[in-house]
Amino acid sequence: MLSIIIPTLNANTTLVSTLSSLVPGLISGIISEVILVDGGSTDKTIEIAELAGLTVIHSKCGRGVQLRIGAETAKKGEWLLFLHADTVLAPGWDEEVTSLIEDIKTKKCAELAAAFRFELDDTGVMPWLVELGVAWRCCLFHMPYGDQGLLISRQLYDSVGGYRAIPLLEDVDLIRRIGYSRILMLKTSAITSATRYKREGYIWRVLRNRFCLLLYCCRIPIKYIVQLYS
Repeated sequence: MLSIIIPTLNANTTLVSTLSSLVPGLISGIISEVILVDGGSTDKTIEIAELAGLTVIHSKCGRGVQLRIGAETAKKGEWLLFLHADTVLAPGWDEEVTSLIEDIKTKKCAELAAAFRFELDDTGVMPWLVELGVAWRCCLFHMPYGDQGLLISRQLYDSVGGYRAIPLLEDVDLIRRIGYSRILMLKTSAITSATRYKREGYIWRVLRNRFCLLLYCCRIPIKYIVQLYS
């Protein structure tokens, strides 16, 4: 039923937790396959993936490239779930996803995608403000980012052209082509590592992300935005 695709690059510190959160889906039988697309890890990422019995694909580095290759490799699932390697799905995710898919099948409509509720694995005012901002963005504009996961039927994914092989903002690019009216926000959380926020500073990271998005919306070429982001 569900092909899960995880892009990685030196993700050994978070990958075990991410994979552990998928166990309920394996037990219930909703997961048909888990594909890890690695962009050249030099740590124990590949070793962890192989021990877990995942399908491992080697790719050029770049999340857009990796996600696209993963989707092309996936053959078993009628639905695709794209998940970052530092994101843990909260308990109950498999039940909500199963219910959604069954409901769509009953209505014979596959023109829908969904994302999880954003949450950080940190406490305090700043993490709460970031979570609140994401919640409002998703409520008003139905525009989730990749760290919230993306659940989408193979039919819809193929019809909109899938992920493009771009180095940045591949999630926003795909969401815009899907169409905001076809994005459903799930109740279950996708708990993302706050490591980058702590390292770079919450305010700076949020402002930089917003500025990159603004440049993208103003049709500034991705190659220039990447220089600012990196």
